[in-house]
Amino acid sequence: MKKLGELNKNGRMTVIDPRMSATAAKASRWLPIIPGTDSALATAIAHVIMSEGLWNKGFVGNFADNKNYFIPDTLVPETVGEENTPLVFNEIHTHGVVKWWNLAVYDRTPEWAEPITGISAEDIRKVAREFAAAGSKAISWVSPGACMQIRGAYGSFAGEVLNGLVGSIESIGGMIDGSGAPSKGAAKVDGYQSEQIAAAAKRKKIDKRGTPQFAALNKKSGGGVVTARVASSILEEDPYDLKLAMGYWNNFVFSINGSDVWEKAMEKLPFYIHITPNFAEMTMYADIVLPTKLHMFERWGYTKGSQNMRGYLSMHQPMIKSHVDGRTDETEIPFMIAQALAKKGFTDPLRWMQDNFKDPVTGKTPETPEEFDIFAVKRATQPIWDGSSNSKGDSINSWEELLEKGVWTSKPYPIGKKIDNFKTATKKFEFFSETLKKVMEDHAEKNGITVDEAFEAANYTCKGDLGFVAHYEPVVRHGDAATYPLIFAEHRSRLNREGRSQNTPWYYEMKDVDPGDVAEKDVTKINPIDAKKYGVKDGDKIRITSLQGSIESEVKLWEGTRPGVIIKCYGQGHWAYGRVGSEVFGAKPRGGNNNEIHAYDYERLSGSTPRHGGSSRVKIEKI
Repeated sequence: MKKLGELNKNGRMTVIDPRMSATAAKASRWLPIIPGTDSALATAIAHVIMSEGLWNKGFVGNFADNKNYFIPDTLVPETVGEENTPLVFNEIHTHGVVKWWNLAVYDRTPEWAEPITGISAEDIRKVAREFAAAGSKAISWVSPGACMQIRGAYGSFAGEVLNGLVGSIESIGGMIDGSGAPSKGAAKVDGYQSEQIAAAAKRKKIDKRGTPQFAALNKKSGGGVVTARVASSILEEDPYDLKLAMGYWNNFVFSINGSDVWEKAMEKLPFYIHITPNFAEMTMYADIVLPTKLHMFERWGYTKGSQNMRGYLSMHQPMIKSHVDGRTDETEIPFMIAQALAKKGFTDPLRWMQDNFKDPVTGKTPETPEEFDIFAVKRATQPIWDGSSNSKGDSINSWEELLEKGVWTSKPYPIGKKIDNFKTATKKFEFFSETLKKVMEDHAEKNGITVDEAFEAANYTCKGDLGFVAHYEPVVRHGDAATYPLIFAEHRSRLNREGRSQNTPWYYEMKDVDPGDVAEKDVTKINPIDAKKYGVKDGDKIRITSLQGSIESEVKLWEGTRPGVIIKCYGQGHWAYGRVGSEVFGAKPRGGNNNEIHAYDYERLSGSTPRHGGSSRVKIEKI
């Protein structure tokens, strides 16, 4: 936000979004894309850069005779007789650029992308040329909107590889990995589990991660999570019948696609414990509610992050006593449970905590929840305050000094450090991902299927090597266009990152800071062209219906919405969120919850919830 004026003065910013956001309003260009088609746009941009010879030769490399053989609709031979013949492409810091062209880019012209994306071929060429001209000082920033889609993995992949194509990886003005802050991980549980518990811990995960339908890749098959799948697993009793669950700081009944599925799952679950700082929809299904402390004022803790080329660790310190005798979710409550279990003869959890979380300063064994809480934070931050990280950043030599200073900051990140040492199988920037290939082969072997069958099970159309490069995947939409003619899209408010500000009056009073929205209301933004077509006007009450469900809203005519798409901000529609956030607490929502009409589906390669990409078609009717 602070640099936006400088950016617009010295460069250009193109915002790709079906909605005119606050950022788009300040950009050089706004391209209102058809939701879910980001991979097509990025691939067409790559086609222009490659076919016009605009890629970064110093980062990517070049053909042996310095001529460009990336000719539209023409494949480049990957095996060419003798070494150094003209068609040999000598890559420098990348891997597989010719293979990528041949598999996914050679025929993906702007004219091909125009009807898919709704963006003109002329605009695609302009953006591609401007992006390439900026070279190492260009950034293709991939947001959740481009990748949290049913087939969003390749929207993410395609957007990111544009940075490699113009050499804006590990460069000033481009993308950098950044520094981190050291901390100490949790102690291993080896030796603290009975045979029965150890065996139970190896059972299949309730979210079915790592199965053919849910690859959930994160370095390995099943390394990620599929949070949304838990609801179906409870209802289907697959892979087992869940009897008890404990959740903290979560509100899946409200916050995940297909909220009706979660409601049914929570109704079926025999026993639920909710650890939360405030009531929410999830709390209404709880058998026990345990209040937890707030991060900002009441608890010990720490935050790690990076910005301005530096990593940091900042401390949370209690300023006030918890108003309702709240307990810290990850330390005090588990310790109290461990104490209770020990009284019943199950001593392993308490032994693990007391053996491994002694006070690093005094060596004292934790005997109370409060002691375990602070000892755990001391232990985790020890690499910062014991002086062992002084050479990496700020000099801090005691726990007291860390508390006094409140933050540790690393030295500036040395730009270029990761070049030729990327976290990939080849150590290079991969256009053809040997990394993804290896993980998918392992995933397929684990499940006794072929790689092609693994992609098909994950709801992707690609076969063979196409799956290992950025490419266009057709959009998945729930609902036929004849019955549900409009695409539903959402955005987040500038006033909150998720859905946690809705029990505050100011949220509603200032809602019009979101372009197109209206103070004190929960509106659906509709282009005047569509409004005329469907016979609605400003202020009309409407019902929005998808295959998943329906919500009620109010029409706001707004030209900042792409025709054919209706857009509503996420966040309102709480039916159990306090006297401000709910119209009638526990009974009537204030506004509408988008997740009631979002299709209950998944991005299966990652496990992500596809809240973007227009996965649901809808119809509207006046009420």
